[in-house]
Amino acid sequence: MFRGNCPTRLDDKGRLKMPAEFKREIDERYDGQFYITSFDGKVIQLYPLSEWEVVEQRMASQPVSNVKVQKFLDVTSYYGQVVALDSQGRLTIAEWLRNKFGLKGEVAVIGKLKHIEIRLMEDFGKQVEENPLTPEDLDELMRQGI
Repeated sequence: MFRGNCPTRLDDKGRLKMPAEFKREIDERYDGQFYITSFDGKVIQLYPLSEWEVVEQRMASQPVSNVKVQKFLDVTSYYGQVVALDSQGRLTIAEWLRNKFGLKGEVAVIGKLKHIEIRLMEDFGKQVEENPLTPEDLDELMRQGI
């Protein structure tokens, strides 16, 4: 499982050095292949390829006439790329994706259990501080057994 926020920097070539905490998890459970995409055009999701293949299997089991599935596939394919860690534990994010998401300098590499999000550190911090968990949020989570 990927947990926490591990800030790091993108170099001038768009390479992200995978934080050691996440690199250990990748080495133990995954093969270094990833699918990088976005669901909303605002946040980059980085899925170990084997985890993304589970999502693909779920999509493949749906009727091709399902408009929501087709929309999901359009969006995730538009942003999607298969990428791999290099021998130094770096991942290159395509220039057009870096530009689209404004990624440069310090980024937040955020564990989201089975995938990782990559966001500008400043934007992520601002979003978390402006939208804290409320007592109502916690109550709802408790009702869901979390």
